Amino acid sequence: MRSYQPDLTPPWKRSAPVPEVPAEPDLVVEEVSTGFCGAVIRCEKTAQGPTVTLEDRFGKHRVFPMEPRGFLLEGRVVTLVRPGPGGPARPTRTASGSVAVPGARARVARAGRIYVEGRHDAELVERVWGDDLRIEGVVVEYLEGVDDLPAIVAEFAPGPDARLGVLVDHLVPGSKESRIAERVTGDHVLVVGHPYIDVWEAVKPSSVGIDAWPVVPRGQDWKTGVCRALGWPPNTGAAWQHILSKVRSYKDLEPQLLGRVEELIDFVTLPD
Repeated sequence: MRSYQPDLTPPWKRSAPVPEVPAEPDLVVEEVSTGFCGAVIRCEKTAQGPTVTLEDRFGKHRVFPMEPRGFLLEGRVVTLVRPGPGGPARPTRTASGSVAVPGARARVARAGRIYVEGRHDAELVERVWGDDLRIEGVVVEYLEGVDDLPAIVAEFAPGPDARLGVLVDHLVPGSKESRIAERVTGDHVLVVGHPYIDVWEAVKPSSVGIDAWPVVPRGQDWKTGVCRALGWPPNTGAAWQHILSKVRSYKDLEPQLLGRVEELIDFVTLPD
């Protein structure tokens, strides 16, 4: 009979145990050595040991060994393990890729606001970031046109506790939009934009089931030209509802829009 051998390692030299977490699909973790943050795509056996593949919100994949204490889950060090059959239900995420907070109540609206250029932009932001915005208490309103922006900023009177973020379509150097953005940008106003003529283009063509967004000749209404080129009925409202119905999460959007919306949310919610 083998005698009991006590652990004589001093307490301050012992590694504190960390929880083992099944690497269920869609679990969002951060790899400790690189800071890469993404959702679990799959786990695999290799000659060097088990690995996990993560996908960040821009669609980039990276493979990491499933080493002890190798990941952070909501800021806590964990050890990822391969999920077993019939394991616990996987955590859900919001459409933006954030970890969902079941039962969370909407926060009272902040003084800060985010303005977007057009109803379609507002509907797209709501579809992907709506849950996040309600938890943060951020209200999104839409502009009828960027020409109205200087007057809106003046009336809003932004300050340290009431920041204003603005998302503008087709914000490219030398454009009318860029000149207006320069006039109103300040310590408490952030104007960002995407390069697309219309927010329709910010939806990945593959998500809509097309090879690419058509090139519409200058001088033609872009949305009408898109419908004509794709053989869709000449009803831009119905076309947009079709496009919007194909957006299920951030994975259906182009990185050029994702980064700008995340930047605006951070700007209006983070302290100075």
